[in-house]
Amino acid sequence: MNQEIIKRAGEIVMQNTGETSRCVLALIDLEGSPTASTITASKAEGISWLTFCTGLGSPKTNRIDKNGLASVCFSADDYNITLVGTIEVLTDHDTKKEMWYGGLANHFSGPEDPNYCVLHFKTLRYNLLVDWKEVAGIL
Repeated sequence: MNQEIIKRAGEIVMQNTGETSRCVLALIDLEGSPTASTITASKAEGISWLTFCTGLGSPKTNRIDKNGLASVCFSADDYNITLVGTIEVLTDHDTKKEMWYGGLANHFSGPEDPNYCVLHFKTLRYNLLVDWKEVAGIL
């Protein structure tokens, strides 16, 4: 049963990526307190990893530079998917190009924009409530 829930949660996460999606990303701020903000998930591989796009020097990247722990939450009436793991800032051209989507043009000139970066989140543990079945574990 656990593998079924993990698979279904991964499908939900992947369906909730792209420019019209929203999830909550929680980071540790510069004073050591948790902060949470709504963000678009660019891409995902099930519940294993997700990417987000933002600007270098933004509050998010500054927080990540100080503390690479993070949590991501996808929630709706019939599911709550909470992932806990690590996050890093990526600036290599290939990754930036791969994760680029149209909505980013409102903020950046293109994948080559030196201010544009990708946040890569890797899940270490999870708490999933999907179709009223709950499972928690370590990846």
